[in-house]
Amino acid sequence: MGSVILDHYMVQAKRERDIKRLSPGKFIIQLQTGTMEFHNNGQAIYLQIADYICEKILLKEWKPEDKVPSVRELAMQLEVNPNTVMRTYDFLKQQEIINDKRGIGYFVTPQAFKTAVAYRKTEFLEKELPAVFRTMNMLGLETEDLTIRFEKFKKQYSAYNN
Repeated sequence: MGSVILDHYMVQAKRERDIKRLSPGKFIIQLQTGTMEFHNNGQAIYLQIADYICEKILLKEWKPEDKVPSVRELAMQLEVNPNTVMRTYDFLKQQEIINDKRGIGYFVTPQAFKTAVAYRKTEFLEKELPAVFRTMNMLGLETEDLTIRFEKFKKQYSAYNN
């Protein structure tokens, strides 16, 4: 189990035992492996789960030919209806990110990393980036304002992953 310390944020958990008060304004949330937070951003839950699975692949937590959790296992981990996970798996099969071996289970495809990158790039460019541009425009920011910060982020991120 991992832990996240939140400072001065309102914390909401499904089970009270998941939160421990450390001191006024500080909480610790116990996170079980495989949990995720769903967002009420208009994106369907099954697509949010698809993004979660793609992230696992892109972070190389799930490698080509790895067996992925069964529909029932993932539904229990994420506390969603198994039909939602099934819809996610069907979507990911269409994208050729996972495949199923009858009677054995679902597996990450050999080309999953490449396909997940292409899928997430398209999603980011078409759905997330316009909101960033809108905010930048409202604040009078230019792309040059972000360049230094992005380069610093890349250095920190690559150091973290090595």
